[in-house]
Amino acid sequence: MPNEATRMTEEQRYLLDLQGFLVVENALTPEQVAALDAEVTSRMEQEAPEASTHRFGGLLTWGRPFRDLIDNPRILPYLEEVLGPGLRLDHDYCDVIRRGKGPIGTTLHGGGTPFDPVQFYRFAEGRPRSGLFVVAYNLRDVHPGDGGFGCVPGSHKANLPFPAAWRDLSQPHACTRAVTGPAGTAILFTEALTHGTLPWTGAGERRTLFYKYSPCGISWSARYYRAEDYPDLTERQRAMLEPPNARYPGRSTAP
Repeated sequence: MPNEATRMTEEQRYLLDLQGFLVVENALTPEQVAALDAEVTSRMEQEAPEASTHRFGGLLTWGRPFRDLIDNPRILPYLEEVLGPGLRLDHDYCDVIRRGKGPIGTTLHGGGTPFDPVQFYRFAEGRPRSGLFVVAYNLRDVHPGDGGFGCVPGSHKANLPFPAAWRDLSQPHACTRAVTGPAGTAILFTEALTHGTLPWTGAGERRTLFYKYSPCGISWSARYYRAEDYPDLTERQRAMLEPPNARYPGRSTAP
């Protein structure tokens, strides 16, 4: 079953710690991809029919298929591994790129240095930990050479700032790697990783959903969700939309 919960394997744990990112195949079923993609098509037609690139926020207002991703069972075990019990959804958005640069341009950002207390990475007590951890879902196929997500593997543990002359992904340095995958793939990465968007040259569009999570007591975004705005949420989903707090003993994201 594509959406069966799967714990992080020792090999995946090693790769995440080594690279700063992990690729999870079949994170979405074909039915989920079709429903999510159809809604993005409708929104683009209404809001940005001629745009070469566009960013949408507020995905949870778009319907149940988007709210179901709050605690996607295919991905939740990975989030709990990195963020611990009581983790929270910090913010979300969708990027569409038809050609060229994405909504934030082609500049790499992030990195292990300088230290950022809400986007940190470390390895402690046998597992990776992060202050802000990202799930990026591909809604369309991304092939080698198309562009899209690019990063500098290992940079989440860098002891020196990333060289400014290497930040422009329109002329990527040799240390930069493109990470690709078919529709339904999820790229998981710590925000401490140096990453960005390679110019899009693919035949179709790049469509990516970003769901970004934090440990229970940390927030990157200055805006908090209001769980009461979504009456169809489960108890676990409501807990994951809480503002940052200590999640007192006995509280977790468990159903």
